[in-house]
Amino acid sequence: MTQTSQALDSISFELSPADNPRLANLCGHLDEHIRMMERGFGVEINNRGVNFQIIGPADTLTLIQEVIHDLYAETAQTVLAPEQIHMAIRKSGGDDVATASEPDKEVVIKTKRGLIKARGENQQAYLRRVMTHDINFGVGPAGTGKTYLAVACAVEALERDFCRRIVLVRPAVEAGERLGFLPGDLAQKVDPYLRPLFDALYEMLGFERVAKLMERNVIEVAPLAYMRGRTLNESFIILDEAQNTTIEQMKMFLTRMGYNSTAVITGDITQVDLPGSTRSGLRHAIEVLKDVDGIGFTFFQAKDVVRHSLVQKVILAYDKADRKA
Repeated sequence: MTQTSQALDSISFELSPADNPRLANLCGHLDEHIRMMERGFGVEINNRGVNFQIIGPADTLTLIQEVIHDLYAETAQTVLAPEQIHMAIRKSGGDDVATASEPDKEVVIKTKRGLIKARGENQQAYLRRVMTHDINFGVGPAGTGKTYLAVACAVEALERDFCRRIVLVRPAVEAGERLGFLPGDLAQKVDPYLRPLFDALYEMLGFERVAKLMERNVIEVAPLAYMRGRTLNESFIILDEAQNTTIEQMKMFLTRMGYNSTAVITGDITQVDLPGSTRSGLRHAIEVLKDVDGIGFTFFQAKDVVRHSLVQKVILAYDKADRKA
């Protein structure tokens, strides 16, 4: 794939009046507000006191400067919360700015255990959408990397303080979502259904760190049936095997999102395990939400499979048989 990059520029400015409490209010706890703006606008923001420097595409710098000035003005009257930063980015079209700034640049996920690169244009497009949309659907056959890359994005977001926790969700269809008879606590009951997600987490973070993060509830596992009534703020949420959700469950899940959260929904609409004539919530969501701004869709095909070469042939053979049927 041809790669191009837009030349970077910088802009420096000073906030007035100089006021340390207001500056701390603007930057947020451990600079979390600054990190949110960096992610939302796709730039680097540095400051020494009230002196700021923004590094990024030249045509976006003035816009971001205005957003920072406006937010600093608000600190005179109120204590800023992350949701206000999130809304300021949205209102100024920040996600669109980040997307347009380097549309063809290769996306690389950085974790402490190394770099993770997408294979092929479809995976590249998938990663870009996850980074620039709050809700994303990755739909396609097994082995296309949709779940693995979603976990990689979640790990990077956690390590760069773009989110406070990772929430792993999966419908436990095989157990009828009645998990009480299984031994152990909730995490142990759901573990067999989330094994693909855990395998990716162990590879990227290591067994010990994953265990510690789960003890602190930074990584949380949740059966889909237990999500009702919750609001998930500052979270990276992955719903795996979404083809096994009902329409009601999918709607319930999508409405759990709070501010500064990202949701990735993955599934394969050819492998629905729902009983009888129950319609897949994933298939229905694709039809209902396809024209909604701010929601990303990536559809993988057999050619995107990155497992054993025979996996691709198996998928194509089944597709051919289905068409004949």
